[in-house]
Amino acid sequence: MLKDQEGCRADEKMSANKGAQILVIEDELSVRLGISCTLEKAGYGTATAENGIEGIQLFDKGSFDLVISDLMLPGADGIEVLKSIKQKAPDTGVIMITAFADVKTAVEAMKEGAYDYISKPFQSDELLIVIDRYFKHKGLELENIRLREEIRDYKHFQNIIGKSPVMQGIFEKIEVIAKTDSSMIIYGESGTGKELVANAIYNLGPRRDKPFIKINCAAIPENLLESELFGHEKGAFTGAVQRRKGKLEAANGGVLFLDEVGDIPLVLQAKLLRVLEEHTFERVGGNEPISIDVATIYATGRNLKEEVRAGRFREDLYYRMNILPLVLPPLRERKEDIPLLVEHFVGIFSKEKRKDELTVTPAAMTMLTAYDYPGNIRELKHAVEMAVTFCAGNVIEPCCLPVELQNVKIAENPQFLACSNLPVTEKVKAFERELISRALGETGGRKIETAKKLGISRGTLWRKLKEHGFPVSESEMEE
Repeated sequence: MLKDQEGCRADEKMSANKGAQILVIEDELSVRLGISCTLEKAGYGTATAENGIEGIQLFDKGSFDLVISDLMLPGADGIEVLKSIKQKAPDTGVIMITAFADVKTAVEAMKEGAYDYISKPFQSDELLIVIDRYFKHKGLELENIRLREEIRDYKHFQNIIGKSPVMQGIFEKIEVIAKTDSSMIIYGESGTGKELVANAIYNLGPRRDKPFIKINCAAIPENLLESELFGHEKGAFTGAVQRRKGKLEAANGGVLFLDEVGDIPLVLQAKLLRVLEEHTFERVGGNEPISIDVATIYATGRNLKEEVRAGRFREDLYYRMNILPLVLPPLRERKEDIPLLVEHFVGIFSKEKRKDELTVTPAAMTMLTAYDYPGNIRELKHAVEMAVTFCAGNVIEPCCLPVELQNVKIAENPQFLACSNLPVTEKVKAFERELISRALGETGGRKIETAKKLGISRGTLWRKLKEHGFPVSESEMEE
């Protein structure tokens, strides 16, 4: 029973959730009255029942934000009450009251959906702490729902996903650049979406009804790149059995996208400069000038200024290309976009692999957000594809993710925790998981000692371990 019920000391602690309605189901009169007094002094509205059947009937008639029920009740026991409530109102929280000897039953209640349990005897302050923790948890759940709705409602900009301020700035620049015919260059690490940006500029530009020709300069051997760009005449070299048009000629009137332009050899850079300045070129093995009207978009993962200083890139070509530069940030600098991207890729791969209504647990999303992704969006996409492939059922958990993500120590990633644009909920989850991980390490994995060290009940620790993907068995919580 409540050790300090007669004083109702909770009158000094008005709840932040004042007005929330709580149903108390308890067969012991003194405990029932003590809990009711404590809750009312804390600002909650209460209703009470002395047995399970009466409690279920009251719940059916009223509207309650939380139910506090004893496990051992006449009429219908606490587990029956819990199942009835969860069947009718799955989102309603239930806190169980149990004797110390009934921990196994309390763990069963957690599996059936109870939020937490508290063992008799307990102080009124202990009960209020558990209740306050529930309403904070509920607030985070509602925030997550809001974020998911925001993700669903978000309109992709030309298939580019991002709501971060830096990406909003990129979108604005794309709209301006697309209206011009000036040469522009996209800088960014591998996997940051340079080709998607090039596609957006083309789709929004005045030449969108004309050819859009792409060539990856790093993917073609140096001895073949010239012919690929400029074409060749019959007999120009061994194997040239007929005349062939190059990418420049194919793009005439439209747009040519040269990806990884920093990999073009110096000898071809001179020829490309001539095309940009004179709008003419000759095929390999030919002497006839061919005039073209082509808008050019370039992309590179290299620092071209450094390449110029190193003598690997022509300075005159650099200034000719660098008229409208656009720098794409790596994914590690816009982590607030990761939940959007994850949701997008989960949708794609769940359809491909015929897995409907997949969800990502908070612990898995924390890991996905904490990782730095040297391969950027491409690496994130592959991580999500792996997770969708290996997840059991319809839930993506930490164990489904690549080992690199599972090994990230969030507290040692200050950029993640300090990111001012990252949702507070993600920071809280990350910090909470790290605290639990450290406590487990300091106690040698002993769960009861870990709960004491963290200052939480064993029931709460059990739930948190499951929530964050830590291995846990019922027997460990029954010690």
